[in-house]
Amino acid sequence: MREFIKVTKALSDPNRVKMLKLLQRRVLCVCEIQEALGLAQSTASKHLKILEDAGLITYAKEGLWVNYRLAEDARNPYALSFLGNLRHWLEDDPQVSALVARLPQIRRETICGG
Repeated sequence: MREFIKVTKALSDPNRVKMLKLLQRRVLCVCEIQEALGLAQSTASKHLKILEDAGLITYAKEGLWVNYRLAEDARNPYALSFLGNLRHWLEDDPQVSALVARLPQIRRETICGG
């Protein structure tokens, strides 16, 4: 039950759900996520840590970048189930649609340099 509760708590925040919807589209760094959602870097990082602890996302360091992506392993079966369903959920939500429409203009090279 502990793993189920961890996932549902992680999904209880609208910003974390929006992060997952963005990560469905592509791998993102924290600066891209904070730009998309209008969050402070520390706030975005805290949300990402909660999503990671719940098994919903993973990250990989690549040079100076830390890239976040949806989890694809079976560490938490509840996380995988929610992620599978989330692919279809909220696609017509106005907030999600607006974020997804802005995503092509949000590039780490212009935000963070490099």
